[in-house]
Parts: sequence; C-alpha cells; structure tokens
Amino acid sequence: MNSKKTPYLRCKDYTVSNKVFDLVYNSEYEMLETFPQPKAEELDFYYQSSDYISHTDAKKSVIDKVYQIVKKYALNNKLKLINSFKISEKKILDIGCGTGDFLVTCKNNGWNVVGVEPNKNARDLAESKISKSTTSKVFTDINELDSEKFDVITLWHVLEHVPNLEAYISKLKSLLKADGVLIVAVPNYKSYDALYYKQFWAAFDVPRHLWHFSKTTIQKLFLKEQMNVVKILPMKFDSFYVSLLSEKYKTSKSNFLKAFYIGFKSNLNALASKEYSSLIYIVKNA
Repeated sequence: MNSKKTPYLRCKDYTVSNKVFDLVYNSEYEMLETFPQPKAEELDFYYQSSDYISHTDAKKSVIDKVYQIVKKYALNNKLKLINSFKISEKKILDIGCGTGDFLVTCKNNGWNVVGVEPNKNARDLAESKISKSTTSKVFTDINELDSEKFDVITLWHVLEHVPNLEAYISKLKSLLKADGVLIVAVPNYKSYDALYYKQFWAAFDVPRHLWHFSKTTIQKLFLKEQMNVVKILPMKFDSFYVSLLSEKYKTSKSNFLKAFYIGFKSNLNALASKEYSSLIYIVKNA
C-alpha cells in the first residue's frame, strides 16, 4: 500500500518478545499499520507463547478462565448469526479456527464444516474435536482450498494477522459463493477503550496484529473487490476482556474493577458513536 503514512503510536509486544513497534497511519484507508512488520519466516516466533490463548484451551489464570467463559457465550451468538442467513447447503469455512470450538458448534447444528489454522498445536486440537471426513477437515493454509466454494466464510479476529492483505481479500472472494456471506470480526482502534489505553491497548497486540482497522478501512478494502459491507454488529464483551488485559499491561496488575468500568464505559459511549471495541462486518458480493 503506497498511501501517505504518518507516525501514530509506539507499542510494545507484551506477549513474546518485549520489542517495540510503531503504528503508522495510512490516510487512504484510515487504518494503522504495524512497522516494521515481521518477515514471513519470523512470524511463527511471535506466536510461540502459552499466553496466546486462542491457540490453547488453557484455564490456568483468571484471564484464561474469563476468556473461556466469554468464548462459550460468543459461540452461541456466532451460531445464531450464521443460522439467520437463508442458506440451503450450509457449508461453512472458518479461517483461523484455533482449537476448533466454533467448528464443533456448527457441525453439531447441521453445518458442513471446513477450517483453516496455521498453528500446528491448535490445528491438532481442532482435528481431534471434529471427524476427519471429507466434509470436516482443518487445513494449514487458505491456498489449499482452490476448488471449493462456501456459503459462509468466517474470520473471527483473523484479518488483522494476514500479511498480504489485499491479495488475501481477493482469495476470500474467490472462495465465496455468488450469494454467500463473509463475516469478518476485527478490533476497532477508534473505540473508547483503545483511545483510553493508547499504547497499552491489548488489541493492538503488535506485531501479531499487522493492521488496525476502522469502519472506513473495511468498507474500502472490500469495495476494491466489488464487495459491500451490508451490516455492522458489535462485540460487546470484547471491551471487558481487552480492558482486563490492557490494565495488566499498563499497571502489571489485573485491576478487575477498573477494567470492568472502562469496558462498560466503552460500550456506553458506543451506543452513540457505534465505535465498539470490536466489530463484526457482514460482507456480500456487490
């Protein structure tokens, strides 16, 4: 992306390396970009941590337990969302499926499921939870799916991790049926909790998060592929979980009451601004 870029914020990797990265503002897409971005061969290193919760089913710390509780609630909401679409075949692709809980939920409710998960440990866990049949499989990479088409494709907090963003979106379009639905959930750097915690905001998660999106960003990126954002939905629990992690980064303490207050205030502000901590975008072909 060759747009004008200006310094925005400097953030630290609290999960793995303790290295410092810059966030630069891309004016064309109204987005932030992590700089420098890790090279392809370096990316795996930044995911090698037991603290990277989406790759495990850990319930060790209080934060782990909060995550698992929220995840169960979120799974039901995600299922309700995909079941709300009028689809006959019910074939779904979940990209970045982690340990496979959403795939299991979908499969148990009549969906033909396929997953993509680059992390081997998470992928092994996912495959152990679902049948290894021709209609239930977890792939390593999206490019292994050339001949398949899906009614629904979901990316729950995945797009921010993708190195070649525009090429990846083009690939997503090629995998979606003409009348299919793409669901993209990403953090929102314009939310109250992001503006409050600034460099300590856990959802910046540098350098694993390469891109940091606004509503304008998502609309412009998909419009380039003749796809429209038809609806935007909030992920209200994210503000509480992200604030809990952010408090830990900022103060080295959990500060549950303060985190709950900031999470609540973020959602309250978003009633008017619509800038929730994370947003779900429903995208369809134009």
